[in-house]
This record gives sequence, C-alpha cells and structure tokens, in this order.
Amino acid sequence: MPISALRRALLALPLLALPYGAQAAENPSVVVSIKPIHGIASAIMAGVGKPALLLDGASSPHAYSLRPSEARSLQEADLVIYVSHGLEGFLKKPLATLSGSAHQLELADIEGLTILAMREGGAWEAHSHDHGGHDHDDHDHEDEHHDEHDHDAHDHDGHEDHAHAEEHDHDHDHDHEHEHEGEEGHHHDEHGIDSHLWLDPANGAAIAKAIANELGEIDPDHAGTYQDNLKKFLASLDALGNDLDSQLAPVRGKPFVVFHDAYQYLEAGFGLNAVGSITVSPEQKPGAKRLHEIEDKIRDSNAVCVFAEPQFRPAIVEAVVADTGAHIGTLDPLGADIPAGPDAYQNILRQNVGALVDCLSQS
Repeated sequence: MPISALRRALLALPLLALPYGAQAAENPSVVVSIKPIHGIASAIMAGVGKPALLLDGASSPHAYSLRPSEARSLQEADLVIYVSHGLEGFLKKPLATLSGSAHQLELADIEGLTILAMREGGAWEAHSHDHGGHDHDDHDHEDEHHDEHDHDAHDHDGHEDHAHAEEHDHDHDHDHEHEHEGEEGHHHDEHGIDSHLWLDPANGAAIAKAIANELGEIDPDHAGTYQDNLKKFLASLDALGNDLDSQLAPVRGKPFVVFHDAYQYLEAGFGLNAVGSITVSPEQKPGAKRLHEIEDKIRDSNAVCVFAEPQFRPAIVEAVVADTGAHIGTLDPLGADIPAGPDAYQNILRQNVGALVDCLSQS
C-alpha cells in the first residue's frame, strides 16, 4: 500500500471510533441506590437510557458492600442518586472519591419534601403528622428503658440483609429473650430524620421533579424528554394516589402494629393509624419486656393487625399476637419481590397498601 494511502487509512481510524464514543456520551450514566428510587429514575429516563440499580429489594442499604463492578459503575457515573448518608451508609466513602465531574443527588436535601422525625419504637401515643415540611410534632417517646438498639447498626433502612436476618434467626433460640434495657447512645439518621421518605406519594412526586431537573442540567439535549416523562409520571402517581386512598378509606382508622418503624410516611400520606412497632432495629430480637408492652398495646388499642417483614421468620410476630386476636400481615418498604423498572415505585406502593387493606379488613 502506498504510504499516502496508509496514512489516510490510519488517520481515518479515530474518525471511525467517534460515532461509538459520541453515542455513549449522549446518554448519561446514572446509578441509583435502592429500588423505589430507581423506579422513579427509570420512569423519568424512559426513551433515553436505563439507570443502574445498586441494591435490589432484598439487600440492606446499611450493611451492603459494593462489588467491584458496582464500584466501577459509581466511578463512571455522571449522576448518583441516593436518599441520605444516614440510610445508605455504604456510599459515604465511595461518593467522596468520585471525580469532580460526577453529580450527586441526595434526596433528603431536595425541596418540596415532607420530612418526619424518627420515632423511638415501642408503643406510640396518638399523634399527628405535620405536612408543612421540616417542622415536626413532638411525639410522646417511650422511656429509655425500652429495648433501644444502636441505629448505626440499622440506620432506618427499611430492610435488613436476608442472609444476616436468617443467620440471626437460626443462631438465636426464639424462646430465649435478650434484654437490652438501659442502653444508651442509640443513634438516628445524621439529620435526625426518618429516611423512609419515598413511601409518601407526595414525596415521590417531589423526588421525580428533582431527578428530572438534575438530568436536564446534565443532559440538556434530552431535557424535554425528561420533562415529558415527568408529566406522565406525575399524572400516573396522582391517579394511583386517588385509587390507593379509596382502597384505604374503609380501614383508615383501624389500629395496627408494624415490625419496625419504617412506614410513618405511608401513614402520614394516607392518614393511617399505626400504634407501635415491635423493634427499633430488625437485626436485634426484642426482649420479653418489649414484647409484653406491645401485647398490652395491641389489647389496649384493639389493634387489628401486626405486620411482619418478608425476610424475617414470623415467630416473633406470632408470639406477640398469640393471645391478642390480632391478625398478621406483611409490609415491605423496598419491594423485595417486585421487578425493578419504571413501574416499580408505583407497584411498591400498591403492594403495601394492598397488604394493609387485606389484613385490616379481617376485623
């Protein structure tokens, strides 16, 4: 081949590679921490790209360890979306090492959210939720002698690791009660908030707006698509909220107890009547004193249902309700069994509302 022809061929090689590099750069690389938020991001990105999901519904945001491939996806991300450093503690160090060009969206800090303070667990007194933003009602918290566990070991994540939970269940006899009375130093989210904020559909709408706006800044070529998708998502969420509200209307005032306090945004969003939680931290088995207090609360409040969580064997819940006449249901804030994708957020809300209606309707 003549030298001039060879030179032309070599010079053409970078040009041949450009379309592929340009195509890759057109769609932003987005990484999302948990499935409910990933569902919202997926809906906003429809037609442009698909965000990566770090944790499926069966994993704990607190105890999670990144795999090498996930660490690489974070390093290559244009945008990382997560709830808070208090919820997804495993992300704190990786996020600190991201390149300066990577955007981070911490949802607990966005505008338009209803933010609620974390309750102490145990039996709750009657209270109301303030929808005015960051102002909180003073809850009548339980005395310090309750079985309070270190929130750094759970950090309000709404879900514990399946393997860890099963190991705990198998390693501890259900008849052996562990008392943790008088413990000090339990910690809340770093901002003192309940991080399960996605369970209020109004917060879901605020999250969707924040994601659409952030993507529009990163990827202005598709800003119109993101806003169009946002309008569709908000319309769908509004219709869903009305439907769920109608479903809950017949059982709205009925009292119930949850396994741990992960659902007060759902309660606030739909005016539900939760009266207590069995444990603050699902990885710790409540002691006999706590169980007796919850049994008394179930009887005194005429609680219709006690809700377990799917990754924990129901022995503790069964023990609590055995002599009370209450029914057992299951709630799941992260949607362990729900497929990830653009419908996941709505389906997680549907699943939990369906579980509430099914159980509370049995009285």
